[in-house]
Amino acid sequence: MSKLKKVSPKRALACLLALFALLTVFTALAETSAEPEAAEQVEAAAVETAADAGNADPEINILQGLGKIVQSTGIAQSFTDDGFEWRNYAMIAVACFLLYLAIVKQFEPLLLLPISFGMLLANLPAAGMMSHPSFTFYETLEQGIAAAGRIGKDATDVIQRYNEATGEVMWSLQTANGGLLYYLYQGVKLGIYPPLIFMGVGAMTDFGPLIANPKSLLLGAAAQLGIFLTFLGAKLLGFTARQAGAIGIIGGADGPTAIFVTTRLAPELLGAIAVAAYSYMALVPVIQPPIMKALTTKKERPIRMGQLRQVSKTELIIFPIMVTIIVSLLLPDAATLVGMLMLGNLMRVCGVVERINKTAQNELCNIVTIFLGLTVGATTQGSTFLTFDTIKIVILGVIAFGFGTAGGVLLAKLMNILSGGTINPLIGSAGVSAVPMAARVSQKVGQEEDPGNFLLMHAMGPNVAGVIGSAVAAGVFIALFG
Repeated sequence: MSKLKKVSPKRALACLLALFALLTVFTALAETSAEPEAAEQVEAAAVETAADAGNADPEINILQGLGKIVQSTGIAQSFTDDGFEWRNYAMIAVACFLLYLAIVKQFEPLLLLPISFGMLLANLPAAGMMSHPSFTFYETLEQGIAAAGRIGKDATDVIQRYNEATGEVMWSLQTANGGLLYYLYQGVKLGIYPPLIFMGVGAMTDFGPLIANPKSLLLGAAAQLGIFLTFLGAKLLGFTARQAGAIGIIGGADGPTAIFVTTRLAPELLGAIAVAAYSYMALVPVIQPPIMKALTTKKERPIRMGQLRQVSKTELIIFPIMVTIIVSLLLPDAATLVGMLMLGNLMRVCGVVERINKTAQNELCNIVTIFLGLTVGATTQGSTFLTFDTIKIVILGVIAFGFGTAGGVLLAKLMNILSGGTINPLIGSAGVSAVPMAARVSQKVGQEEDPGNFLLMHAMGPNVAGVIGSAVAAGVFIALFG
C-alpha cells in the first residue's frame, strides 16, 4: 500500500487563498477596463492581395526587416488600439503559480502540470496556439479557384459553404491553418478524451470491495449530494440551467466527468470548471479531514469493520457487463462514460487481454492525459477566464466538494446506527470519486484514532461507487439539459 503524501494544511490553504486572491484582483481589473474585442471580417480582395504579395520575391532591406521583426514580437502585439492587453500576462502569472503547486507542492501533478502549461501556451501573445483556421469567401467558383492557385492550392480546396456574416451561400477557401492546440482540442470538444481516460481508470480499478459489500453503492450515491445542491446554488447566483449542471459536477471530484459534461452543456466555462475540479481533487487530503472529524465522534472514528468476503472471478467479470447494460438502459446519456469505464475494468479482470489491459492503464492513458490537460488549460485565455463568473465557480466548487463529503459521512452514520455499530462513518467520505485518494484519506483519519485500524479496502467500495455515481449524475444533467 502506497503511503499518502503528507500535505501541510496551512501551506495548502495559503497557496489556494493566494491563487484566489490573484484571480480576484485580475478579474476586478478585467471587468472594469476590458472591452469586448471587435470581430474582424477579412475581405477576399485583401487576402488575394496578400497572397500575391507573398508569392512575389521580397526586396532585402535590413532596417525594414529589423522593424518587421520587432513588430512581430509578442510584446509589440500586446499593444492594441484599446491599450496594453495585460490580461494575457495575468494568466501567464496564474499558470506559473499552478506550475509551482504541481511541481513543488505535488498537487495532482499528472494533470495540473499539463493544464497549467497549456494555460501558459494559450496566453502567449501572438503565438496563436489556439487560433482557429481562417477562411475567405468568394461569390463564384472561378474566383475561389483563382485564389487557390495563387497560394499553392487547387480546385478541390474550394468548398461551397453558408456564410453566416452575409447570409448567402458562397465558395470558401481555407487561407490559414489553426494553431496546434486548436486541433488537439477537438478531442475535448468532440467528447473523445474523457471517455478514453475513463477506460484507463476502469483498467486500474478493483471493483471487488464494492461487489463484496453492495451497500457501499449507497454511500457513493449519497456523496453526489454536493452535485445537486451546487446545481441549485449556481442557479440562484444567476447561471443558466446548463451552466449550473456543469458547475455542479465539480462536486463529484471527477475531472474527466466534469470536462465531459461541460463540453456538452457549457463549453464557455470549460477552463474555469476544469481548473476548479482538478485543484480540489488535489486538495482532498486538506478539505476532507476537517469535515469528517466535525461530523463524527471519537467513539465512531475507531470502529473496526470485519474483513470483506473473497470475490470470485466470475463475479468480477459479470459485474462490468451487467452495470453497462443496466445503466445504459435506464440512462442512455451515461452510456459513454460508464461503458468505457466498464470496458477498461473488463479488460482487467477477464485475464485474456493482458497486453491491451496494460496499454489502457499506461501508454494510452498517459498520452490522452497529456492532450487533455494541455487543451483544457488552453481554454483559459485571459479575455474569457478573468471574469467574476470564474470566482463564483471556484467558490461553488469547494461548496460542492464539502457537501459531497458530508453527504457520504452522514449516510454512513445512519447505516452505522441501523447496523448496530458495525460501520465506520469515515468510509462515507470516500464516496466522492477521487480514486484512490479519498479512500486513503479515510484510512489516514481512522488510523489517527486507532493505528491498528485498516479501513482502506472498506473505503474503496464507496470510492469506486462514486466513480459510477458521478457518471450517472453526468448522464442525468445531459438528459435534462443537453
